[in-house]
Amino acid sequence: MTRPSGRLRLDAVLVQAVIAGALSFAHLHDLAAASGQSGWKAWAYPVSVDLLLVAAWRRLRSDGPSRLAWWWFLVALIASLGANIVTAGFLDLANPPALLRLGVAGWPALAFLGGTLLAHSPTPAAERVPVPPTSAGPVSAPDTEPESAPIPRPVPVADEPSALPGADPAPAVPPALIAHARKVADEHRARTGTDIAPDALRARLGVPPAMADAIATQLA
Repeated sequence: MTRPSGRLRLDAVLVQAVIAGALSFAHLHDLAAASGQSGWKAWAYPVSVDLLLVAAWRRLRSDGPSRLAWWWFLVALIASLGANIVTAGFLDLANPPALLRLGVAGWPALAFLGGTLLAHSPTPAAERVPVPPTSAGPVSAPDTEPESAPIPRPVPVADEPSALPGADPAPAVPPALIAHARKVADEHRARTGTDIAPDALRARLGVPPAMADAIATQLA
């Protein structure tokens, strides 16, 4: 015989949770009423304790373990467990001690603080976008004299046959070396008013005499 669809199935764990919650609710109500909280105020105390307990547990389940959630979970658990123990006959509820009345009277402010911190806590560190620190490097002082450009080295080329037998072949000079030599010659002329000597030009360029003569010929 099959069960009809849609029939409510009773769960033993759910029934046990409802019974335990009802007993804890009643104990908290009796403790608040014995401490001088009458009417609707006595019924509001168990609701406040249970809501704080559920809020802390939900925070632990959703955001993971944290000191804030564990702290308020233990506070609500101690308040609920303490009410169950006190109402079991360990204290005379007809004449509750002043410390117990003080704790019941201060519970609303404590519960409000815990609920506010659990609901409006800062963003977890794992969700923050790290911002790399920016630091300005040391500023170097401007040089008084401009650095000279690196001297391009001549590209080795194959020797070409000379027009005259027995004469040394004229070395090939790269265009970049010619441009650099012209720049050196122009700077020397602007500074001294005279043309640079071939030996001085060869020393500045660091080239062999034959190539210095070829450069001087092209600069003339």
